[in-house]
Amino acid sequence: MTGLTYRDAGVDIDAGDALVERIKPLAARTMRPEVLAGIGGFGALFALGGRYRDPVLVSGTDGVGTKLKLAFAWGMHDGVGQDLVAMSVNDILVQGAEPLFFLDYFACGKLDVEVAARVVGGIARGCELAGCALIGGETAEMPDMYPEGEYDLAGFAVGAVEREAILDGSRIAAGDVLLGLASSGAHSNGYSLVRRVLAKAGHGVDAARDAELVLDGKPLREALMKPTRIYVRSILALLRELPEAVKGLAHITGGGLRENVPRILPEPLAAHIDLGSWPRPALFRWLQEQGEVAEAEMTRVFNCGIGMVLVVAPEKAGAAEGLLRAQGETVYRIGEVVPRVGDEPQARIVGSPA
Repeated sequence: MTGLTYRDAGVDIDAGDALVERIKPLAARTMRPEVLAGIGGFGALFALGGRYRDPVLVSGTDGVGTKLKLAFAWGMHDGVGQDLVAMSVNDILVQGAEPLFFLDYFACGKLDVEVAARVVGGIARGCELAGCALIGGETAEMPDMYPEGEYDLAGFAVGAVEREAILDGSRIAAGDVLLGLASSGAHSNGYSLVRRVLAKAGHGVDAARDAELVLDGKPLREALMKPTRIYVRSILALLRELPEAVKGLAHITGGGLRENVPRILPEPLAAHIDLGSWPRPALFRWLQEQGEVAEAEMTRVFNCGIGMVLVVAPEKAGAAEGLLRAQGETVYRIGEVVPRVGDEPQARIVGSPA
């Protein structure tokens, strides 16, 4: 009688080991000099050293959400790793923090080394774009927990900022300018609604793959799966060059402009945002038309073309725009900070999309 093995139970240790070997060179490209020990150990080590006088650590965690359902259906796994990194590093950037290192969690029912390596390749690319080290992670093969061909992701970022340089919105005042940085697409938010729009328009995800729905001359699925833009390098450059210019940052994720910008505003203030001040990308126009989505719903679910909002001093707004453009960002003046009237919402969104 032959005894049972872990492989008989659905866990392939050899596949896990093979994935680790595939990950090591990817992680090596992201290394920083402060990393003392990374992939393969029980714990990763990172030395802050003497770079900071009074450092405050800033942490964030997030996932990719139901955008993964489209990745599974279309076999498009290369970009979701960057999505994973972007959601956390852009969040901690909002406090003025430089992302230092990142850890990932990949969970599946049966490990497909090729697919997992593509996902982790995207994570490594995201870390390179953010300048942070992929310092560790966990791959969990859990039979019967996930349908065949599916997986879930979670990411964890840690950064640091000088205590005196923390961006907490306390300096924001009426008259400050709102600058919007263009998004690369829907990023990683609103995909449950995206999938319902596809269904309402008569296109299941398989139909969208097979018929190659076209948007602006390219397959629609490419627009839907474009990785989230990472704003770290450009905004850190701005904070170094014009440290007094930026008074607050808002990462436009779930909740859209309508709910994320107010998170950084003092109670007596509101954000006056003009929808006509930037061109709405074709992807969002398509989603709104095909899904018959109300404008108010669009601006509280999707980023609608603006992935990050900066609150800047009016006298520094021009210089900030120029520096950001020099860093490769597309920048729009989307509004200003105004006194709040009574208990009105802190996002006063006006006008029509351009």
